[in-house]
Amino acid sequence: MRNQGGTIRTVTVESLDHEGKGVAHDDGKVIFVEGALPGEVARVRATRSKAAFEVATAEHIERESSLRVTPRCPHFGVCGGCSMQHLDASAQVAAKQRVLEDNLERIGSARPEVILPAIHGPTWGYRYRARLSVRDVRKKGGVLVGFHEKKSSFVVEMSECHVLPPRWSAMLLPFRELIGGLSIRDRMPQIEIASGESVDAMVLRILAPLTPADEALLRAFADHWGVCIYLQSKGPDTVRRFHPLDAPALDYVLPEFDLRFPFSPAEFTQVNHAVNRVLVSRAIRLLDPQPGERVADMFCGLGNFSLPIARRGADVTGIEGSEALVRRATENAATNGLSDRARFEVRDLFQITSEDIAKLGAFDKMLIDPPRDGAMALVKALEAALPKRIVYVSCSPATLARDAGVLVNVHGYRLTAAGVVNMFPHTGHVESIALFDR
Repeated sequence: MRNQGGTIRTVTVESLDHEGKGVAHDDGKVIFVEGALPGEVARVRATRSKAAFEVATAEHIERESSLRVTPRCPHFGVCGGCSMQHLDASAQVAAKQRVLEDNLERIGSARPEVILPAIHGPTWGYRYRARLSVRDVRKKGGVLVGFHEKKSSFVVEMSECHVLPPRWSAMLLPFRELIGGLSIRDRMPQIEIASGESVDAMVLRILAPLTPADEALLRAFADHWGVCIYLQSKGPDTVRRFHPLDAPALDYVLPEFDLRFPFSPAEFTQVNHAVNRVLVSRAIRLLDPQPGERVADMFCGLGNFSLPIARRGADVTGIEGSEALVRRATENAATNGLSDRARFEVRDLFQITSEDIAKLGAFDKMLIDPPRDGAMALVKALEAALPKRIVYVSCSPATLARDAGVLVNVHGYRLTAAGVVNMFPHTGHVESIALFDR
């Protein structure tokens, strides 16, 4: 039947898609259902309808899954930060593994010989980096600080967040009070937060100058909460420390490799420190760099994988498109006494050619860790010099599968192993790691 809100139907949910929506079929259509889990029978209302599919919300769950749990966060369902808090944590990982395998086979025509055990860590309080939006909404009582609502530019009226470390969650309401007292409360669109080993930092994006009274409020907040405040007036290169000026630098460590990585709050680092440690450990074990080998780390960032490779005795060349990150990686190599085995270059890996690869010389092994767009230009260009082993760390199962198709079906690699990395529990983000051998 149909009403003003869209088609209502009863469906049986079969699986989850990569965004955490339930997947059902009815009358020749695929139905993507917000809030429904595999095995559930749900009464759903269509919110968007196309010829081949519908998007719907679950109006009523007539038969619940045994894996359904009560979401911890009171904002779940409104906040766009999480999509899977209603599903048991171990089942989330299993669902992501199925998404990875399905993408590899459907898009890349590739099937791993071995499924690696999933990498996972803490399911709450894991997010050591986040970008929070700020809006001055008078009809809601003033300033709001939080993530966006689902499929909306509105900011959630957040009082707590359980994927943030507890100390950051406790600051959400004080953030609102602080910014509400500033003269530029309507000229501060976001706050970025980042935690290191010994300091927490927050970057305030400001679109107008602070007054002396504003500065006094910020200093008092920083001193009370024990955080270091940075200001950003334009692009990332304008980030500067405001208070306290003598706070320690942000850094994270990889104890297994005796490495320390200083970083700026504007530079990319993994949000989940615990999972990153396990991920790096597995990547190095799979790559198995040996003294005397020449290894490439493509999309190397600030050296998260490069320096562990060098610590194992191989000579590593890190390639990255950002000059700032290459400078940071070079500094980090020096900080850790690895300048003799790690060097870094600036290159646009989205435009790299076979000729460029040939100029870099032959590599015994390679690690690839691209952004969501994947590494299609790079994997195509490898025809000029195919390393015997590639470890590919991915934040998108679709682009990993696409690139795996080239590596396996064009360049003749075996997809030796693959598995998921639960970097973002309670979300639909599927990160993964894959091993290719020739």
